Amino acid sequence: MKLTVVIPCRNERPFIQQCIAAIYDCALPSDCQLQVFVVDGMSDDGTRNIIEELCTHYPNLHLVDNPKQLTPFAFNLGINAGGKVDFIQIVGARHILSKNYLMACLEKLQAEPMIWGVGGQILNESVNKIGRRISAVMSSSFGVGMGNFRTMVTSGYTDTVTSPMYPYWVFEKIGFFDETLIRNQDDDFNFRITVAGGKLFLIHDISLKYYVRATVGGLRKQYFQYGYWKVFVNQKHGKMTTIRQLFPPLFVFYLASLSLLYILPTFLQIIYIIPLGLYILGLIYFGIQVSGPAFFQTTLLFPLIHLSYGMGYILGIFDFLILRKKPSDKQKELSR
Repeated sequence: MKLTVVIPCRNERPFIQQCIAAIYDCALPSDCQLQVFVVDGMSDDGTRNIIEELCTHYPNLHLVDNPKQLTPFAFNLGINAGGKVDFIQIVGARHILSKNYLMACLEKLQAEPMIWGVGGQILNESVNKIGRRISAVMSSSFGVGMGNFRTMVTSGYTDTVTSPMYPYWVFEKIGFFDETLIRNQDDDFNFRITVAGGKLFLIHDISLKYYVRATVGGLRKQYFQYGYWKVFVNQKHGKMTTIRQLFPPLFVFYLASLSLLYILPTFLQIIYIIPLGLYILGLIYFGIQVSGPAFFQTTLLFPLIHLSYGMGYILGIFDFLILRKKPSDKQKELSR
């Protein structure tokens, strides 16, 4: 059995060594041949020096250059670097796998052929106070949405997973990652799996630590890009990939429409403002649940995520569906 692990990477000096060490610490079947490819987008923060040194310590660890520096190119370069194998595991450079991760994924894919992709639960980690607040919000269903794989509390089928493992034949069947998608390329790929008749499964008994953004600006940009590129994926497929993606842009439109309340009769004004009141109650309730002593600072991150995603989505509608433009270069920038 041959397993290739692909790590897309650019300027991840604080995390890359821990990421690689965790992969080699994973349990594997005795007949498994492991190879690991770190596909680096020409890092200039010392990451490459660390990888080159680690290559002398770990067997079958390789550094692959990604001159285009963008994630979908990294995925495809890594997948093809090892030739045809049995399974492909993708691991973000900020993802730290649990020891049972690779074994559990292999066993699930071999036992249930109808499952084409599998991954584990995310345990959000942080490097500073702001990161801890971001981590708490991203672990909340109010923050990232009901039915989101990030908040699943049991194993089950889902529409996407992070750090997924796929049988190699899936790529032969539906193709590789779409290199025109700078964001949401994994959503697109997993949607193509479901359209082709495959299923995705989250195993709650395995996990990966994920180091979240450490700045409010990085979080805002991350979710703005998620919303923006989601529209591009929808345009590609001619349909929405999930219904929950509509709530943030509808919320933005709703807030903008509040400025017209004065034209309504009083009783309609009261009815119209009920959703805002419910949202504020939700902020307070879930803010208390996740915030600890920093209630105000943490709670404000909920609307930051929702509004950033919603405004990115609306810009995507304007650019892709109305103006028929190509993706903006600004929305291709890293959100670190």
